[in-house]
Parts: sequence; structure tokens; C-alpha cells
Amino acid sequence: MRPSTIILAAFGLTGSALAHGDHGSGSQKPIVGENASWMVKHMAEEHHVENFDAASFFALHDFDADGTWEGLEILRTYGLMDDSNKDVSQSRRDEIVRDILGLIDYDRNGVITKDEFVRFIDVDGKTLPDMGTGPGHHGDAEYEYEIHHWEKYHDDNTKLEDLTHPEDIEHFKKHEEMELEEERLAQMDKIAIIEENIPAKFRRSG
Repeated sequence: MRPSTIILAAFGLTGSALAHGDHGSGSQKPIVGENASWMVKHMAEEHHVENFDAASFFALHDFDADGTWEGLEILRTYGLMDDSNKDVSQSRRDEIVRDILGLIDYDRNGVITKDEFVRFIDVDGKTLPDMGTGPGHHGDAEYEYEIHHWEKYHDDNTKLEDLTHPEDIEHFKKHEEMELEEERLAQMDKIAIIEENIPAKFRRSG
């Protein structure tokens, strides 16, 4: 049973509440050598992809699909939007963006195009450097849990009572908090609707 199915059963959440985390990750992480480049390790660990080219790597990390990498996309590619890197200083973040733009932004216009990235990889024969920020976690929480914990310790035969690891407990706790917040908002909506039906002269002022 997949984690999304277990969560649905445990908390009664709707499918739409989990749709954002469904990346269709059914593949296993490829094994890569210790001396593999950061890009290769990133694709294996974060996307479970072994074979890729420069154009596909670029498209996969063009998060807003506008044909360019901007500063925020560089940070997200390197996992700097993830909680695991929350303590990285703003100055270090700025430095990483400057360094990557300095390597690949050939026309110095502040963004990286697909053509520039392909030139950097295929023509110049270079690769994205390891900036010391880990493998580049940039999926949402559901995706990260499935990729980095579920597929390592669980499988489709896992039952609710099997989920006893600290990571499982924390993950389910987040879903429970999400459900409670949704219920609280729903109650607030009901209260607002009721108050709107009260004649103005009977409503409390201020």
C-alpha cells in the first residue's frame, strides 16, 4: 500500500489533498559511483533517473516553465528552499546564485537559458558544481518522504501498524495537523456564513 493510500485510510483525507505530492515515483534509485558528479547524484537520489541529457535536466528544473533559470530556481535546484538548508545564510545563498550565473549566464543578463545550459554541459564539457548543500531536495514534503524514506524502508505491502519509524510518525503528524487546520477553517467558514444571516441591528459592533 502506497503512503498516500495509507494516509487516506488513516485520516480520511480526500485524494485532492494529496495530489500535490504524487510525482508518480515508482522507480528505485539508481546506484551511482562515489565519484559521480553532483548532477548525476542529484538525478539518481532526487528523481531516480540514471540517463538524462542537458536539455532534460534544464527542463526538469525550470520550475515555472518560462524557459529560463532565475535565482530562485537555482536555489531550489540546490535544495535551498528545503527545510534541511534553512540555516544557510542569505549571503551564502546570494553567493551560490552569483557563482552559478557566473559559470553559465554567458550573456550576463541575470538568467540562464536552455541554450546556455546546453552549451555549458555539452559544448564546454562542464557540470554543475557541488555547492555543499546536499543532494538538492526540492520536492514537496510528500514527495521527499516517499523518495527518501518510504522507498528505502517500506513497500506496497506496508500496513498502517508497520509505520513506526520516527520519519513515519513525523510525516503522519504533519498530515494530522493539516486535517485539523482544514477542520478549523471549515468551522470558521460556517460561523461566517451564520453571522451574515443575522440582521445588522442584532450584530455586535466593532
